[in-house]
Parts: sequence; C-alpha cells; structure tokens
Amino acid sequence: MYILSKSQLLKLFLLCSVLMSGWAQALQVSATRLWPSPDYTRITLEAAQPVKHKYFSLDHPARLVIDLEGVEPGPALDALMTQLATDDPYIAAIRIGLNRPGVMRVVLDLKTAVKPSVFALQPLEQYNHRLVIDLYPVQTPAAALAAVPGPGTAAVKPGTPQYTRLITVAIDAGHGGEDPGALGAKGSREKDITLAIARKLKKKIDAQDNMRAVLVRDGDYFVPLSQRVVKARAVKADLFISIHADAFIKPHARGSSVFALSESGATSTAARWLAKKENEADLIGGVNIDVKDPFLKRTLIDLSQTATINDSLKLGHAVLKEIGGVNTLHKAHVEQAGFAVLKAPDIPSILVETAFISNPEEEKRLNDPDYQDTLVDAIVTGLKKHFAAHPVNAPARLTLHP
Repeated sequence: MYILSKSQLLKLFLLCSVLMSGWAQALQVSATRLWPSPDYTRITLEAAQPVKHKYFSLDHPARLVIDLEGVEPGPALDALMTQLATDDPYIAAIRIGLNRPGVMRVVLDLKTAVKPSVFALQPLEQYNHRLVIDLYPVQTPAAALAAVPGPGTAAVKPGTPQYTRLITVAIDAGHGGEDPGALGAKGSREKDITLAIARKLKKKIDAQDNMRAVLVRDGDYFVPLSQRVVKARAVKADLFISIHADAFIKPHARGSSVFALSESGATSTAARWLAKKENEADLIGGVNIDVKDPFLKRTLIDLSQTATINDSLKLGHAVLKEIGGVNTLHKAHVEQAGFAVLKAPDIPSILVETAFISNPEEEKRLNDPDYQDTLVDAIVTGLKKHFAAHPVNAPARLTLHP
C-alpha cells in the first residue's frame, strides 16, 4: 500500500483547498422567470450575486446566445426551459448547457429576428440581483397596438342609435410581470386583481352602444409607465383609467379613491406617498436605464397645460361619486399627485384605487367577483354621466352607420 509523505499530503490539502475555494465562488441561479407579451418577451435570471455575462446574436437560424460566467448548473436554470410556451411570439426553444469550464451558455432559438436588451438590476424589495433579457421585435407587431375597430369594421347592433363618434377608453391594469404591486395579508397580488377588474371593465364598456375599450395590459407582463401612456395615445383614446388596489403603511386604512395628475404638489401626504410608490413600478418591474425612451419627451405633460387636468378632475368626480355607492371612500374628493402614468398631454386620465389590499376585509372584497362586478358597474355609470354632461368635442375618429 502506497503511503503519502507529509509533503505530499500538504500539497494535496492545498490543492483541495484551491478547488473548494473555486467551488465556493461558483454562483447558482436561484430563480428564473419568463414573461411573454404582445410587445416583447422577457427572461429574468435571479441570483444572490451579480451575474457576469456576455451575449451575441447569430443568424441562419436566428439565435441569441448568453454566456453566464461563474454560474453552475441548477434546478432554476433547468426550470427556465419548461416555462417556454409553444405560442411564445419570439422564442422557439431554449437550450442550456456547460459551454466551457466556468461558463454556462443559454441559447435562445428565435422565431424571428429580434432586438435584444440585456441589463442588470440591483436588489430591490423581494428581489436579489437580476439579469434581464428582453427580446423586442425588429418591427413593432400589429398586435402590440391593440387597435379599436376601424371605419367600416365596427359592428353595430340592430336597433341601436346612430353614433358619429365612438368613445375610446384605455384601461390600464396596474403593475404586472416582475412587478406584483402591493401584496395582501392572504397573499393576494395587486397585479392579478387589477387585471381581473380591467377585463371586466372592458367587457362592460364594450357592451355600451357608443363606447369601446382597449386594455393596455392583457396578461401577466410588465409595461413601463411611459409606454402605458404611449399605448393609450396610439389608439387615440378619449380617456385613460388606471386600475389599482394599493397597500398602505397602516393595515386599517380602507376605502376607494380617485386621483388625477397634479400641476404642483400633492393634495395630501398620503397622495404624495402613494404616487411615489406607484412611480417606483419601473424600478421593480425592470427598465433598462441605459436606453433613452424616444417617446418620453412626447408623452410627458407640459404642466402649463391645465385643460387636460381640469377634464381629468371632472371625470374623476363623476366616477368617485358612483364608487361611493359601492365602497367607503377614503377621501370624499378627487385627490391629485404626480403620478407618471397619468401624464398624457391630451387625454383626461384618472387613477382609481379600488380598495386597500393591505386591509384584510377589503382584500377579501377585492377577490369577490360580485364586488368586482358592482365596482365596474359604478365606474361605467360614472363614465356615462361624465360624457352626458361633457360630450366629446374632439374630431371624430370613427363613424358608425346604421
């Protein structure tokens, strides 16, 4: 039997120490998420430390390759491949494997050419370090602009009145994707509740003779705040309603609220706090701050233009009055603050806080389909009364004929 000398044992010990040190430095991805949407597909890799990476594109066939340095195999990476749906608009397949020592390679087989945006996000709230891979189409698909029916395509119910003006309502379900919004004590997520209410609101508005609704977000994915404004303007919306169900620092806070944009300061401390929380959605949802938004200057309001804000206040008052018959009002008047999502320069815009998800009783109501229906009915009644008192005077975007 061969016996190692003391010097050989020392060398072996040192070698093992070096190897163990290398293993200790290896990083394992703790979570992966895939968010498809009509506009883009997002992949998020989460880890305890920043993930060093390089990426490049290949053609014939189209592929995006992301090399993850110092990352070892693990169940979270394996799970990414199982999250891909066959109807994903951009990704045909995901392949993951060891490319060379110390480098894990992720290959995205693409259905079409894309413009990738790969960036890192610092830890924030419930998230650790995140590496985000966004895949944008080279050309914006038609599905991304959820257009309302055009001339000659809108169906008119027999026997209904003749309208020369179709009112278009953009409905914005708050949060989505990486940004869950506020969380209730029972685990409810604001993004789920807002989407459920937004879909019901669209259905109710579409049932009106002279109104049509467009959903800014119709799925569990994140839309940057400025893009929500862009989408509303792309469909030439006559008004914009952002649906929320926020939390407050005190669990007994309750009631519904309606907000409009402020020209200066917020009308209350709570309104200022809430606007700050909502405006942080881009930080949580994840926006590449190195890319300048080409739409931002065109969509952010010039605060010297007060007409749109005044119209927003009138609209908000009509909606708030009807909501007061459904739920306790947190404030009996329309509040104002600097909400980024309300900064369309030419569209009356309001933000409806349906109730406080942080209040256990209201969290239960927010998940009740009957309450959601009653709330939606109240909002639509408010819209109808507003337009009855303040008819739309803008040039007609659509003509309906009998």
